[in-house]
Amino acid sequence: MRFAVPLLALALAACSSEVSEEERAAAVAEVEAAQVPQELELGAIRYREIEQHDLYGAGCSFAPDGGGLSAVALAMAEEGHFLLDGELITLAADKGSAELPYLARREYDGLAYSMTLDLDETAGEQSGEETSDYPATLTIRDAREQVVYEKPGIAQCGA
Repeated sequence: MRFAVPLLALALAACSSEVSEEERAAAVAEVEAAQVPQELELGAIRYREIEQHDLYGAGCSFAPDGGGLSAVALAMAEEGHFLLDGELITLAADKGSAELPYLARREYDGLAYSMTLDLDETAGEQSGEETSDYPATLTIRDAREQVVYEKPGIAQCGA
């Protein structure tokens, strides 16, 4: 069904002697709009990435349910981070979004992706001397605002 509209546009274009630039642009826009977003598989942010990219400081780390204890995203005062295909993706903190514990922000923006960390602050439990764990959901959207990652898990916030 997704491909029926672009195929119809191509068939109509083949019948006419020339395809206008407007028709071509409309056909391309329809194909792009019909594309299903590619779901992301985030990599674990380990100590080597933290050390290599100097990712120390206050904030929240997110670990998805069923994914072990490794964080796949960091939400900090100035930036948010996640690991995609071995590359650290860095997003700017949206200073207009809600402030979470330990200076983290709810929303982070970049050119190709945006990230939202929703956590239940009322259900937080102290897990260490300077850390608390909160039920959370991490959502990442692509440049077209399509959800490409959304998982529940735990956000551990601390210094």
